[in-house]
Amino acid sequence: MTESYNYIKALHIIFVTTWFAGLFYIPRLFMYQIEAWHKPSPDKEILGKQLALMTKRLWYIITWPSAVLATIFGVWMLILFPSWLTQGWMLVKIGFVVLLYLYHGKCHQMFKQLQVNDVRYSTGFMRIWNEGATIILFSVVFLVVLKSTINWVFGVVGIIGLGILLMLGIRLYKRIRQRNPEA
Repeated sequence: MTESYNYIKALHIIFVTTWFAGLFYIPRLFMYQIEAWHKPSPDKEILGKQLALMTKRLWYIITWPSAVLATIFGVWMLILFPSWLTQGWMLVKIGFVVLLYLYHGKCHQMFKQLQVNDVRYSTGFMRIWNEGATIILFSVVFLVVLKSTINWVFGVVGIIGLGILLMLGIRLYKRIRQRNPEA
């Protein structure tokens, strides 16, 4: 391995981490924007303006640049080690990266809509949507660490289990919020 590989890998991991941080937080901000939309004036306008600014900064200063830089450093590693493209785990990982970009693209569409007060989704939908990045992250981390087809099968079963647990957690939280709106 070349010495530069370690630096490239470290930068790739850093930007993947910040990309996911943005993808974890942006749907939460979307939820707050949707909740603000249903408040009476002047709260609706004040909160809406502040939350729109926060989402814009998160999206364009952290999330998009991190996505681009994570991809650049990932491709750079593939250029250094093109043989990885013959390994099944890497092809599946690239599939998850495509899925992550589709998720990112949908978040961008939601971002653009909310920036002009076009509210099309409920907070309940956003709570579920918020878990999409989590499921992709778990999948990619287990795939990269395990790199095995048999372990991958167990990983898929685990991801389905994680999805079920997340949905149950969302339902439980919804019940708690219905009993105590300040939770």
